[in-house]
Amino acid sequence: MTLFVPAIQRVTAEAARSLVPPLVELLRDAVSDGASVGFLHPIPDAVARRYWDEVIADVAAGSRVLLVASLDGAVVGSAQLGLCAKPNGVHRAEVQKVLVHTRARRHGLGTALMARLEEEARAEGRTLLHLDTQPERAAEWMYVRLGWIWAGEIPAYARTPDGGLHSTIFYYKLLHP
Repeated sequence: MTLFVPAIQRVTAEAARSLVPPLVELLRDAVSDGASVGFLHPIPDAVARRYWDEVIADVAAGSRVLLVASLDGAVVGSAQLGLCAKPNGVHRAEVQKVLVHTRARRHGLGTALMARLEEEARAEGRTLLHLDTQPERAAEWMYVRLGWIWAGEIPAYARTPDGGLHSTIFYYKLLHP
């Protein structure tokens, strides 16, 4: 049995800049596999790079946490935490773009990324997390297994990578210090 132990790190904006090419590949892999993460397939290189440039700017501004998982020097996953900056919302954060490369799936990396996001949220003083996901996909079942609570569903909310409409389900989780 092959040991699968990726390193998960919170990366700075500077470190993230050097990871843009593999992060672009990770995003492309997720979208080409049908993940509804805000992009249509195929993603033009300029669009994918612009997206990661925006993420890096948010990391530099302190409004987003970016986790990157690597194995043997290769990026195999990432996850983000959007930190609410509104005065009435500094206790909450949004889980965003939990991506696991297709070659690294079914080894617990998504679960490990979610656990690390919770640690980072607590470190940032966040006690409420929320996210949205496409129904009836592996990610949804993972969130349920990890104790996330269903908050509702909106029909025809987003487009799949091939352009079809799908509903989106919203979940939340209260964190205890």
